[in-house]
Amino acid sequence: PIAGMGGSVGLKGTDGDIYKRAIKMGAQPITPKRLNELLFKLENKEDIFFFVAPGKMGADIIKNKGFKFSTIGEIGKDTSAEDTKRIAKMMLEENIDLLIFCGGDGTARDIFDAIGLRKTVVAIPSGVKMFSSVFALNPRAAAEMVDTFVKGTDTQEKEVLDINEDSFRKGILDSRLYGYLKVPNVKRLLQSGKIGSKINKTAAENKVEIADHVIENMKDDILYLMGPGTTVKAITDALNLPKTLLGIDAIYNNKRVGEDLNEEGILRLLDKYNNVEIIVSPIGGQGFIFGRGNKQ
Repeated sequence: PIAGMGGSVGLKGTDGDIYKRAIKMGAQPITPKRLNELLFKLENKEDIFFFVAPGKMGADIIKNKGFKFSTIGEIGKDTSAEDTKRIAKMMLEENIDLLIFCGGDGTARDIFDAIGLRKTVVAIPSGVKMFSSVFALNPRAAAEMVDTFVKGTDTQEKEVLDINEDSFRKGILDSRLYGYLKVPNVKRLLQSGKIGSKINKTAAENKVEIADHVIENMKDDILYLMGPGTTVKAITDALNLPKTLLGIDAIYNNKRVGEDLNEEGILRLLDKYNNVEIIVSPIGGQGFIFGRGNKQ
């Protein structure tokens, strides 16, 4: 239930105990909403019997919605990756057909550790970091994947990536292949794997041209919120300004007035400045504008 909470407060994830900082900074759980969206969109609920984790890890969300389910396992007040792994293994013992989980790359790694390729999974995207290719496009797509699986479909193996969260906070994307999970073979409903922009001559020249065009059209007395990634960084490089590679900065009259901003910081700037524009670029290899690697 803590997945994704680090996004709005600029913490770039909730792995380990970082979620406690996120809560202190006012972060709110987002996984219940995502799971509710999936449950609402399911068409074959009469054909499905759910085994769910107790309390806030599942049962609190599915109850009173007309689904057939049984609660499995026990949890304490605070939950961790170990709870995810333990309950996933208990579900294996119940010989489930499909495991549905909600989270990001960290949750995907936990599920891989627990079940490997023994069962098919549907991954509802809810994390800050979702660079792995196991995730459905959104909760609605995840619901369609579940319905497709119930009717009968092939499966495919998709990558689970391990993203070094400490490096990520320093603006360094350090990833490695962690393993594979088996998902329903419905490619149009799946996110593609995240890749960085290719650093070759053509790509570099394109970024310079983009930067020149943007700078030419920038005006005084407008606050510019600069999104993450190497393409936007090319703009700040041309302005001789520092840039948080994997975060959001703010520029006003060619000066940086905000660095690695979280939601609260952005809202404060919106109160202070009347005219605001956002500069973002599609995420490399995917075409996503918002909602994947730049979730925060």
